[in-house]
Amino acid sequence: MDWTALWLSLRLAAWTVAILLPVSVLAGRFLAYRRFRGKGLVEALVMLPLVLPPTVFGFYLLLAFGRNSPFGGFWQEVFGQPLVFSFQGLVLASVLFNLPFAIQPAQRGFESVAVELREAAQCCGMSPLTALWKVELPLAWPGLLTAMVLTFAHTLGEFGIVLMVGGSIPGETRTIAIAIYDRVQAFDDQGAATMSAVLVAVSLITITLTYWLSARVGRQAR
Repeated sequence: MDWTALWLSLRLAAWTVAILLPVSVLAGRFLAYRRFRGKGLVEALVMLPLVLPPTVFGFYLLLAFGRNSPFGGFWQEVFGQPLVFSFQGLVLASVLFNLPFAIQPAQRGFESVAVELREAAQCCGMSPLTALWKVELPLAWPGLLTAMVLTFAHTLGEFGIVLMVGGSIPGETRTIAIAIYDRVQAFDDQGAATMSAVLVAVSLITITLTYWLSARVGRQAR
């Protein structure tokens, strides 16, 4: 069992969730409440990583993160290390690739908040930030919880983007999914089976906790 790869995968998933949580709140709320020209195109762009093959998305990220690109060159100049084949690059790639898993459920959660409740909050003199914290977030919480769990679980099992952007550097970019692939390539079926079972168990526990929390929140809301 490659515990280092598992720990790196958990770190990657945790960082991805931590970054995408505020992004999903802001973007999901904006897309749920605002009507503007080109909204369909924006929603399509958000969903694009969901339908693109990971190799295609990973290829474009390699071009964008490379030292010859403006962004990749700026990163290397500022931080003194390349963005590709690094944990930081893996986090950024994971954030971009998981945008649809984070934003769409959050958007559906905010869309479920009745317009009358938001208008009542405004009539009570609540600021937009207070209304978001006291009215909208408690009601949209199931959608946000779903978004974060989907993001966490998807990051744990992601293979194509990790391999394209991060490679397989032990302790740096070698996640549990890559470790399983390496074990299969080395004909170590027992090692691959053990790591696969651990990954299934972690994912199952995560989803079970989500259902439990959603049910508890629903009972408290009633």
